[in-house]
Amino acid sequence: MIQLAQILFILSVLVILHEFGHYITAKAFKMRIEKFYLFMDVGFSLVKKKIGDTEWGIGWLPLGGYVKIAGMIDESMDTEQLKSEAQPWEFRSKPAWQRLIVMLGGIIVNIILAWFIYTVMYATVGQKYIATEKIQEKGLAFGEVGEKVGFKNGDKIVSVDGKTQPKFNWLIIDVLLGNEVVLDRNGQKVVLHLTDEQKGLILGSEGKNFVKPRLQTISIDSVTPNSEAAKAKLQKGDVIKALNGQKFSFYDLFAEDLAHHKNDSITLTIERNKNPLTIKAKVSSEGKLGFIYKIQDKLDFQITTKLSLAEAIPAAVKESWQMLVYNVKQFKLILKPKTEAYKQVKSPIGIARQLPDTWDWEFVWNFTALFSIGLAFMNLLPIPGLDGGHALFTIVEMVTGKKLSDKAAGYVQTAGMVILLSLMALTFGKDIYQWIVEIISKK
Repeated sequence: MIQLAQILFILSVLVILHEFGHYITAKAFKMRIEKFYLFMDVGFSLVKKKIGDTEWGIGWLPLGGYVKIAGMIDESMDTEQLKSEAQPWEFRSKPAWQRLIVMLGGIIVNIILAWFIYTVMYATVGQKYIATEKIQEKGLAFGEVGEKVGFKNGDKIVSVDGKTQPKFNWLIIDVLLGNEVVLDRNGQKVVLHLTDEQKGLILGSEGKNFVKPRLQTISIDSVTPNSEAAKAKLQKGDVIKALNGQKFSFYDLFAEDLAHHKNDSITLTIERNKNPLTIKAKVSSEGKLGFIYKIQDKLDFQITTKLSLAEAIPAAVKESWQMLVYNVKQFKLILKPKTEAYKQVKSPIGIARQLPDTWDWEFVWNFTALFSIGLAFMNLLPIPGLDGGHALFTIVEMVTGKKLSDKAAGYVQTAGMVILLSLMALTFGKDIYQWIVEIISKK
């Protein structure tokens, strides 16, 4: 329920402010606003009240929202008013430059919101990020997929496409979106060129978790029931010191040696409650014992810098711009079929399931800023039905002096809405299906 509450809160803030951008600019140009809705009121609304010329309400379907401006074909698909003669207060009666500003009003507010949130966060709780230099001081550990595409345990990522990245949070995304990855492997320079297929392999299995800090302490976080580790009575909190008398500097070296003892009996030297113990165990046919090791918290590598307001404002602008750049790169990745990145696109249901199950205002506001930039980018796309589609036709009109007829505009809007609703149905269906499968598998 906390996850659901968080996504509804974030969506409500973003939708209200996005639509307010359209509302305030339309009002500034003396256009009549017929409706202002949070969420869609298909068939009926949960709450509605008419104040002046405008009906304010909340719909039952949490798929965005809308402002219905007189004389404009929008999400409501109301074309009846276009059959009568245009009135001075209608959208269609206004100059192209005014209509363009109204169309871009929501996008502008989304960007300003992200700037504002980042500015406040940097000036209060500080600018926080996981430091690349600190987290890979001992090198990095990679999962099976990471090793398959060319990484090796102990590698340090020096640069991606010729650029260094001090924030580890973004370094991993750089790797997945970039072309050339330069590594430091035991003091030697190694260059990787990840193919679209390899990126797809990472995205489809481990995602951003394909790389972790390299662990020096092998501590057990949980034991799998009925596993060899459970039979050997290994416990949560046990620290493995040696295997058959051999000590290991890192967990990945321990796991590598363990894989060489498939179906063998081994002797583990462990530390339990600071007391040394020797335990006999058998390795499975997969070369494992059956426990999950404790991953070092990435927050241990976090750097927090509290900025003054004068410092926070340009830092927030820079972060917002970087977010927009990442959205462009991610969209380009989605358009590459071989990466199968389109399978990772999530609906609000999928996003909600990835949110923390405890309410954290710092996380909520940071995520709101991140999502706000994403919403701005999505609406910039020149797709009929989105703000970018409306803006594109208006720009063409300003350049050519020719306006799209109301009838043609209706057809274009209908086609755009069909495309958007189809994509939404696919993403929602995928996320709901995965949710149901997970629920069934847990029974």
